[in-house]
Amino acid sequence: MDGIMASAATGVMSSLLAKLADLLREDYQMQKGMRREIAFLKDELSSMNALVERLADMEVLDPQTREWRNQVREMTYDIEDCVDDYMRQLRNEPQRPSGVVGFFLGYVQKVKELVTRHETAEQIRELRDRIVEAGHRRKRYKIDDAVKSANINVVPVDRRLPALYAELGDLVGISVPIDEVIKLLGDGEQGMKVVSIVGCGGLGKTTIANQVYRKIAEQFDCQAFVSLSQNPDMVMMFRSILSQVKKDEWDSTSSSDKELLISELRDFLKDKRYFIVIDDIWSTQAWNTIKFALFENTYGSIVIATTRIHTVARSCSFPHHDLVYELRMLNENDSKRLFFRRIFGSEDKCPHQLKEVSIETIRKCGGLPLAIITMASLLTTKSYSRADWLKVCNSIGSGLEKNWDVEEMNMILSLSYSHLPHHLRTCLLYLSMFPEDYVIKRDYLVRRWVAEGFISAHGGRKLDDEGESYFNELINRSLIQPVDYQYDGRIHSCRVHDMILDFITCKAVQENFVSIITERKQMLASQVKVHRLSLDHHGQELLTSYSMVTTHVRSLNIFRYFEDMWPLSNFQVLRVLDLDGNENLDSSYLEDVGKLFQLRYLRIKASNIITLPEQIGELQFMVVLDLLNCPNIIELPASIVKLRCLKWLIAHRVRLPEGIGNMQALEFLSFIVVDYTTSITMLQELGGLTKLSTLGLDWRIGTQHRDKNIYTGNFISMLGKLGRSNLRYLTLISPWSLDFFLDSWSPVPYLLQELGIKGWDLSKIPAWMASLTNLTYLDIEVKLTQETLQTIGNFPSLLFLKLHSNMGGPWESCLVSSRSFQCLKKFNFIGWTSLIFEGGAMPVLDTLEFQILAHEAQNSSTFGHPDRGIRYLSALRKLTVNIHCQGARIEAVEALEAAIRMGASMLPNHPKPALHRFNVAEMIKDDAGIKKQGHEEDRKQLSTPAWFFFNTSEPGGGQEMSLSPGLDLLQDG
Repeated sequence: MDGIMASAATGVMSSLLAKLADLLREDYQMQKGMRREIAFLKDELSSMNALVERLADMEVLDPQTREWRNQVREMTYDIEDCVDDYMRQLRNEPQRPSGVVGFFLGYVQKVKELVTRHETAEQIRELRDRIVEAGHRRKRYKIDDAVKSANINVVPVDRRLPALYAELGDLVGISVPIDEVIKLLGDGEQGMKVVSIVGCGGLGKTTIANQVYRKIAEQFDCQAFVSLSQNPDMVMMFRSILSQVKKDEWDSTSSSDKELLISELRDFLKDKRYFIVIDDIWSTQAWNTIKFALFENTYGSIVIATTRIHTVARSCSFPHHDLVYELRMLNENDSKRLFFRRIFGSEDKCPHQLKEVSIETIRKCGGLPLAIITMASLLTTKSYSRADWLKVCNSIGSGLEKNWDVEEMNMILSLSYSHLPHHLRTCLLYLSMFPEDYVIKRDYLVRRWVAEGFISAHGGRKLDDEGESYFNELINRSLIQPVDYQYDGRIHSCRVHDMILDFITCKAVQENFVSIITERKQMLASQVKVHRLSLDHHGQELLTSYSMVTTHVRSLNIFRYFEDMWPLSNFQVLRVLDLDGNENLDSSYLEDVGKLFQLRYLRIKASNIITLPEQIGELQFMVVLDLLNCPNIIELPASIVKLRCLKWLIAHRVRLPEGIGNMQALEFLSFIVVDYTTSITMLQELGGLTKLSTLGLDWRIGTQHRDKNIYTGNFISMLGKLGRSNLRYLTLISPWSLDFFLDSWSPVPYLLQELGIKGWDLSKIPAWMASLTNLTYLDIEVKLTQETLQTIGNFPSLLFLKLHSNMGGPWESCLVSSRSFQCLKKFNFIGWTSLIFEGGAMPVLDTLEFQILAHEAQNSSTFGHPDRGIRYLSALRKLTVNIHCQGARIEAVEALEAAIRMGASMLPNHPKPALHRFNVAEMIKDDAGIKKQGHEEDRKQLSTPAWFFFNTSEPGGGQEMSLSPGLDLLQDG
């Protein structure tokens, strides 16, 4: 699956052509007539494919051409289904026993094959006739001529005109952005400066740029404001700038040669202090042309560039790439002001019966000014009936209703969509499969894209790496919103703004790419054949009213399961099955899963499922098996080892059968259990999985186990082999000490990037770990000493450290010296040992969380500054301190908090500390003494091995400190 096999624009044309070529190339036992039919299909479809791809580049199609394109696209699905079934018949011819019985069975089988192949031949002949007819219609309707003439388009009205002529008094929430942009522009610097404003469509970039322009333009010798289109006419744009900066000196009959215009503009601007706004730049190529004309003089000239694309914003910024102002959504108060001002003049004039539905409508607009204005304008056409307003509110996410203002908003949003390459359009439309406000994790989404065939790998890159670049590009273009970030700055999860979701849902249904049925909306294309189906409902009544054909469904999302759900046997060509949040899912529903021969992806989220059917081994194309949220599945069926294409095996804690060595495609394996029931052979086979890059393992071989030495020897050998091959992400958890493997790990796993060792404190950190030059993430439980801290501090690339230390007393302290942790950005320390930060320590640390015993702090003189040296962490932005109050006086706790706040206030970024008190009831009430009992109980709780507290349920969404692509293995998706 190296190329893009499916897309919203061309259906499965690419996949189909590849399969037809395979059929003709491979040594299949086909009849001559069938081979001729297959060759004809391939040749005709290849000819059509070129035209279908050209049509995909056209934003507007006449109805006749669109209908022809849709019919061809639907035809590719039908033909691929037929070809898949035929290829399965050719590959799965059974071996027959010898003798009389074999002869008889062979005869019966031969008759069955003849009947089946005759039926398939009939289907292919019917499909051949459809292709011939499509070719005739192409000629009759002169589709090719229509495509050629479609390049001549009428220039539309610029949708940004209202923003250019908006009055300041009508605007809300822009005073701060205006001031921030002016601050970035500076005041009186000699050199030229370019500041970029970036944000999604409809956020107000043009409005902000125009208001700044109005406010300060008169301070410059000359000024100009120009707006670009997606395919800008550079000659027209340069002529517009010249006409504005030269004013009366401009000769409208001057040259139309681009190079001469650039030369004329440079010559005019070279000795002027100018201010130019370039609005809505879509590509770095366009900017590279524009900047040639903007003479870099020393008079303090400035340029503002607005764009929807982050990489373009950084490319434009000058002289530094960080001169970028990222425009944010409106806050709740500004959103209300804009909405109510638009309809009633002010909030207090809103009728009581409309207040609640208004607030819900505002919430759904998500702070997007364009959406707020559009919905307010739409509601001005309605009566003051709560039912009418509620209908409009509920329509968000279901295509909205037809209205001029809504059409205007969709036109603006469609600019971003139409600027996407085809593969990103497909990936974006696919997000319509998910409900409103659904938080979508990056790796989960990328795996779905891979299984659907939307990703094409180039230059030997892995498909999931390529998929992450697709994800980042959609973020970069402001089409999806980041939610959580990882320790290394990568985006961990996203969501889709409700208005963007509404837009892409309409597009996806229009193209018959996705069909959606929920309790609130039913969005189905006019065609009865459904290709991708998303179900989110509670009852059967909703489904019985639809006469859709499910035999063509390739992707099925069931967000809620009920007993009378369509059986899996209805979905004969399914590739992706995601049973999300189905706690009442019955195991019997999965009985037919083994018959879904084309299934590539299976994800089950149901705590009541305890087993998988043995037939799962029949799914020879399976790439992803995600059982992470099935905690009661503790063993996988023996047939699992037959899944030779499986790359991702994601589970809660399961035991593997022997034969795992057959699964040579495995790249991601987590979480597996090794205990006394595990065979030594399985451990040995695990070491032979040379493509394995991610491993999560739960080690349950105790110190008293009679075969402990055999298990540990094979365990060490297995890790050594994986470390030599491709292992990059490793998590080990155990209720027993894992010291035995550290000094024995040879050779050093130099490729390791992330390591987690949890459940029992190690006695030390081996010195060789400091040579792991690629290690960026470490989550480890270890006895903390000064030597241990120094060893970890010498790790050359460490960005994230989560350090648990349940050993040691509160009277102990360790110094974080200025020579260690040079790259560390996030640090989370859990333990009683007191940490003291030396001047210059952790120079790039951004986030810190640790704990303090207030009683020990007030009694000890070894801690230096009362703030523990926090004042020296010069790059700190986020600080969390957990203060254990047992045995301390309230005055001491308050003094400690004040010292921490004072230390933080001295830092350049002025972080506001999050201070959390624990064991408040155990503080000293008077001078009579300390409540010892609470003190000891808290010590005991912290020193309990983390194994007993290890949480394998859903994580707390935004816990940035724990988000890691390889080690965060127990998270959903």
